[in-house]
Amino acid sequence: MNRRELLKGAALAVSGLTFGSSLLTNVFAVELADAPPPKKPYEEALKEITGGKTVTDSDKVKLIAPEIAENGAVVPVTVEVELPIEQVKAIHILADKNHNARTMSVEFTPANGKAYISTRIRLAESMNVVAIAQLADGSFIKAQKPVKVTIGGCG
Repeated sequence: MNRRELLKGAALAVSGLTFGSSLLTNVFAVELADAPPPKKPYEEALKEITGGKTVTDSDKVKLIAPEIAENGAVVPVTVEVELPIEQVKAIHILADKNHNARTMSVEFTPANGKAYISTRIRLAESMNVVAIAQLADGSFIKAQKPVKVTIGGCG
């Protein structure tokens, strides 16, 4: 095989992969449009996270979110758990009236250094935002805050 044949073969392979992957992406997008994610109300999402265990309010979970969000499509949320990182396994953010209440879950390791996340979530209407910290001992603690939305973000 000479250099020219090798380059032709490589070019054909790359173009085939590109065409094939774009075709696959389009098929996947159509499947998602036809079958939206299943609705998971707040209680169902909470049970999925906790396995039915009790979640207690705690001042160790700091939830920062605006009292009034002008646009529900981009609501800034920050959560910090004021415990050593070795004691925090994950942080889950839920919106109690959203179509799918579970908006975000982040797992931590000691390499993270601090149990802290900052993100933006979508809120369909005014509702409570709930931050749940999953601790290494298997318990759950939370904080929640009502957020008033002036323009809904989910539709």
